[in-house]
Amino acid sequence: MTNKNGNQAAVFQHAWEIINKDTSIPPEEKKGILRLIQILVEVAEASPSARETNPEDKLFTKDIISRHSLLALVKQQADELNSLRNLSLNLTSSLDLQTVLDAVVTEAMRLVKNARGAHIFLYSHGKLNFGASLNAEGTKNKPLALPRTDGLTYFVANSGEKLIIEDIAGHPLYENSPEDWTGSIIGIPLKFNNSIVGVMNLSRSTTGGFTSAELRLIGLLSDQAAVAISNASLHKLVAEQANTDSLTGLPNRRALEDRLQEDIRYAKRMKSQFAVVMMDLDGFKAVNDTFGHVVGDEVLHSVFIYLAGNMRPTDFLARYGGDELTLVMRESGLEQAQIVAAKVIELMKKFSFPYPGNAKAELGITAGIAIYPIHAQNAGDLLRSADASLYQGKKHSRGSFVVAKGVTGPLHPITIPRKNKEQPKE
Repeated sequence: MTNKNGNQAAVFQHAWEIINKDTSIPPEEKKGILRLIQILVEVAEASPSARETNPEDKLFTKDIISRHSLLALVKQQADELNSLRNLSLNLTSSLDLQTVLDAVVTEAMRLVKNARGAHIFLYSHGKLNFGASLNAEGTKNKPLALPRTDGLTYFVANSGEKLIIEDIAGHPLYENSPEDWTGSIIGIPLKFNNSIVGVMNLSRSTTGGFTSAELRLIGLLSDQAAVAISNASLHKLVAEQANTDSLTGLPNRRALEDRLQEDIRYAKRMKSQFAVVMMDLDGFKAVNDTFGHVVGDEVLHSVFIYLAGNMRPTDFLARYGGDELTLVMRESGLEQAQIVAAKVIELMKKFSFPYPGNAKAELGITAGIAIYPIHAQNAGDLLRSADASLYQGKKHSRGSFVVAKGVTGPLHPITIPRKNKEQPKE
């Protein structure tokens, strides 16, 4: 009996040595394999044909472990192929940059056990900007902290190399971090054509290194993410250029039409109103005639950027064409539109431009107001209503705003007093 127990102990000891050395076996599965060997050995020795000494015990143990390792490897590779397939489907299904970023962090959280959070920061011209995030509780796009110039994210962006920190609490990069910042983290550069387009950080609640399988999958994700982010960024740039006025940098008429359709849908859903204020620059023809079109373009750029800088963040200001601007004000009725139009007219009185030879030129604003759904039910009619009001203002009362015809009654000019009696003619 003693020999039998001694033989079992020798088998288990040898098995444990083999299992411990096999890095392909996850730590949480090693004790399970040893227990399986123990059961199989006990069953074999309890059988009538069992011998007290079995020279094949070592081969038996190795065979069990090798078979388990083979099955584990096949399962691991199948999981990796499935993950790769999911990555390809998710990251190539959209050219919208935010959608791509959200898909990347979602996939990242699935790749490692005990994942606590995934963050992506986009990298351009030496600066990192927040892109997307997801934590274990499901909270999206709420960054835990902004990158520090001497922190992990900038280190990865500047070096172009991944960095694994197995214990956040004991690492110099995190010596001044909050006490609850524990666990491990990996920072991965997102490279495309040898350029860094971003950095992805993936943290865990546990300390220690990442397995070879996890690192392979993270590497696959980062490679595909870099391509997807580059494609989405290029698409966004092209779309922005197509919707941006080249002279002023403001949204153009195409962007305005898109915004109007969006605001109509929003207003219908929320049962709200919104205002369209069409504006024309008084006195601009005289600037072109006096100083030429080059100076005229500079004046247009300066005026439009000046006005845009004084708008509310929720307002949408676009160049309609020539020296005309269109302001779209979400969830705004007639009273609010009138207040803003009056404010814009007053702002123009404070505008100054360094004309050649210290010359002076007086510029003003005339505006036409239309309200959805009071004056029109669609984007085209709304613009026409505001434009017709502007025309009436230019014809009869410059330096004022006019409200469109509709349930509010006939067109009526509202004049803003000017300091100078005479206005420059166009």
